[in-house]
Amino acid sequence: MSAITVQQMADRVAQLMEVRLRIRGNGLAEKLRHARGMMPRRVQAEAAILAKYAALAQNPKMLPQVDQHRVAEAYDTCVQHLTGVGQIERVRSMALGIASSILFRMLVVGGLLLWFLIWKGYVQ
Repeated sequence: MSAITVQQMADRVAQLMEVRLRIRGNGLAEKLRHARGMMPRRVQAEAAILAKYAALAQNPKMLPQVDQHRVAEAYDTCVQHLTGVGQIERVRSMALGIASSILFRMLVVGGLLLWFLIWKGYVQ
C-alpha cells in the first residue's frame, strides 16, 4: 500500500464526513475534532487511526511502519458507518434528543414549582 492510497482513504472518509454529517474542516484530523458526539466512539477511534497513518505515510522513511491491514480495517469501519447514516435517521435522532431535553426541563421546572408551592403553604 502506498502513501497515495492511504491518503486517498483518509480523504474519502473526510469527504463522507462532510457529506453525511455536514462537518467542515481541512483534512480528516480537523474534521475529527469537530465530530465529537456525532459518531460512535469506536468509529471515531478507527478514523483517528486512519488519520494517524495518513500523516505517517507522508514521510517516505516512515511508510514501512504503516500497518496496511490495520489501515484497511479502519477504512472499512468508517466507510461502513458513514454510508449507513441516512438523512431520516439523523433527523429522527435529533428530534428525539430535542424532545427529551424539553421534557426533562419541564419535569425539573414542575418539580421546583411544586416544591415552592408546598414551601409557601399553598399545597398541603
